[in-house]
Amino acid sequence: MLKIIRLVLGGSIAFLDLITRGPKLKRSIKAQLLVENELKALSIYQFKLCPFCIKTRRALHKLNLPVKLLDAKNDAESRTTLLKQGGKIKVPCLRISEENGDQWMYESGDIIAYLNKRFRKVEVA
Repeated sequence: MLKIIRLVLGGSIAFLDLITRGPKLKRSIKAQLLVENELKALSIYQFKLCPFCIKTRRALHKLNLPVKLLDAKNDAESRTTLLKQGGKIKVPCLRISEENGDQWMYESGDIIAYLNKRFRKVEVA
């Protein structure tokens, strides 16, 4: 029963998100290419109908950040990576690949704040 409630609520939230999304942040072509190059080091582990994941994806849309999304619910490989390397199966999770190793960020508010701080100030068209 709880699974059905989650499915209905998650689906409703996802639908409302799709129909109420605002415009994407506009950058010059050069600036957007630079941002997209930096995004190669980022990926987000998520569940499609998780309200916190929807909140995070909404921020990605607004910031015009096409980050690689990994389905930690239905993709066994992504789920295993999240558990073994990130330490727990909790979503959303932002994986930041750096030269000295990966950083795993788990809270939607922290993820959104990080993305805003890192990408909001990039030259806007």
